[in-house]
Amino acid sequence: MDFASLLGIISGLALIISAIFLGGNADVFLNVPGLMIVAGGTIAATLLTVQFKDVLNAFKAAWIVFTRDNTNPQEMIDTMLELSRVSHRHGLLKLGDVESDSHVLKRACNLLSEAASEQVIRNTLQNEIDSLIARHHSVQDVFRKMAAYAPAFGMLGTLIGLIQMLSQLSNPETIGPAMAVALLTTFYGSLLATMMFLPIAGKLHARTLTEVTNLEIIREGCISILTNDHYMHVYEQLASYLPEAQRKPIKIGRKQQQPPAAKPAAKAAANPVKERA
Repeated sequence: MDFASLLGIISGLALIISAIFLGGNADVFLNVPGLMIVAGGTIAATLLTVQFKDVLNAFKAAWIVFTRDNTNPQEMIDTMLELSRVSHRHGLLKLGDVESDSHVLKRACNLLSEAASEQVIRNTLQNEIDSLIARHHSVQDVFRKMAAYAPAFGMLGTLIGLIQMLSQLSNPETIGPAMAVALLTTFYGSLLATMMFLPIAGKLHARTLTEVTNLEIIREGCISILTNDHYMHVYEQLASYLPEAQRKPIKIGRKQQQPPAAKPAAKAAANPVKERA
């Protein structure tokens, strides 16, 4: 699981729950009708706005983001340097035998092995980038809409509670508890929006930026390999996608300049490229 996400969820919930218990009776913060209004209303409004499959895809994507680590751009640069080494040793045709967990990288290797033109490779991978951005935007939009609907339904629940409270003004003893119950729905809506929906949308957006960077590295790396650039030149072009502090320097040996921290191809977790025997 992503450590930052786990830390954020635990620390945020711990602080809120601690504040509730330190403030007095925690039972007053539980109101089933208020939860029904906020949670049920938010889900209903979201389903009215987007298709049901889009909502399911959004929650599936959120689960993947919070449970799986994304490929680091530095690892993708190392992968492209390894592919450059393979192409120089065995030719572009050998890249067709490369196996990868990334379907985009596998597709790019197939295009290289088939001697596709630079324009074909550039257009194909750019289409992959554009479609990824579009898919991820629709997923993020679901959580942004839910973040907007939750506080609105919280206010709606508060209005319902206030109406019920005002109908019983003849009994002053019920005004205080009724007011507390009315305000709980606003609390539920704000909590769901700020602690759940908006952070998930932000995490998905950050993951999208990383994945787009990886695809751009694949695109530019494949074009450099196609033009038979030396892998030192490949590295110089791809390193610009990383902040300077995160770039690994190329080690220059006696025989050949080696890519930074090149890992064996058999380690699919660190380097998704594997050559078939």
